Amino acid sequence: MIETYRGVVRPHQMDHMGHMNVQWYTAIFDEATWHLFSTLGLTSEYFRSENRGMAALEQKTKYRAEVMAGNLLVCRSTVLEVADKTIRFLHHMYDAEKDTLSATTELTAAHLDREKRKACPLPEFARTKCLEVIGNNTDMPGIGTAKRPIRESRVNSG
Repeated sequence: MIETYRGVVRPHQMDHMGHMNVQWYTAIFDEATWHLFSTLGLTSEYFRSENRGMAALEQKTKYRAEVMAGNLLVCRSTVLEVADKTIRFLHHMYDAEKDTLSATTELTAAHLDREKRKACPLPEFARTKCLEVIGNNTDMPGIGTAKRPIRESRVNSG
């Protein structure tokens, strides 16, 4: 697992129940995503120079423990599956002091041609790096190369 986020929970992130609101879990996982992509070679410079991007197609979040103001959080992430135009990956959010799991989210994202607004093949360097990361996941079930393509028609960049 690759460390992709480290931060502290702020009081303004609490909801009326006194724990971190779900919108902040999503924001933290989003920051972790961009760090993971960068580790795969999908950097902001690459996206700008090649007019490419990524778009989330699916996300499934599981909340395991309450997170409170002052908690120190760390996310560790990995690639689960790579296909021609998509990557499926997983983030684990931990309480950094207790090393206990707070939440997980699994996402599938498509690589985009931003001009055509359509999914396009991942660059070979990113596929290679994804496969390297997957190869390090020997103790995780259900990982590897996609056996069938994920829907590759038009996707929104939002």
